[in-house]
Amino acid sequence: MKELLIKYKLVIKFILTFLLVYGVLTIGYNLYLKFSDGSIYYPDYMTNLVARQANSILNAIGYEAFVLPHPDEPSMKLIINGKYLARVIEGCNAVSIIILFLSFVIAFAEKFKTTFFYCFAGSIIIYAFNVIRIVILSVGLYHYPWRKEVLHSVVFPMLIYGTVFLLWMFWVNRFSKNTKANA
Repeated sequence: MKELLIKYKLVIKFILTFLLVYGVLTIGYNLYLKFSDGSIYYPDYMTNLVARQANSILNAIGYEAFVLPHPDEPSMKLIINGKYLARVIEGCNAVSIIILFLSFVIAFAEKFKTTFFYCFAGSIIIYAFNVIRIVILSVGLYHYPWRKEVLHSVVFPMLIYGTVFLLWMFWVNRFSKNTKANA
């Protein structure tokens, strides 16, 4: 048993670090959601911010868009040219995806400074890509409403998770000491 632990020390360390970071960040995020004041930024600050930024981009590219708090559920209604297209819910704000990304990168951590800046830059890339994803999805739903399921359930999750995967692969191949130690 001791031989296996020694042989797979890096794998075990990765799994434990990943689970610890993921657990801590997820608990912290859930506490944030539980105690966020929806009276100022409904339903929570991040979801509200993502909805408003997607709205700004839609208006900048020529659509008459606006967002309003949904009266029946914790979400923001996204309306383009008077047509209610989608709702931006907590799951649309990319925080859970960023937590997943951060957990993986930290589990493969190198130097603190390198890890910190990669986590920061990667989180910004994921966040920005997510806002753009919502804009493209909204335009797609506006022009091709019959493609809703394919756009929302297949294409756009594949793109956002594909981006995270590429960022992970770049991190592992470029910065991670664990892959260099095994080479």
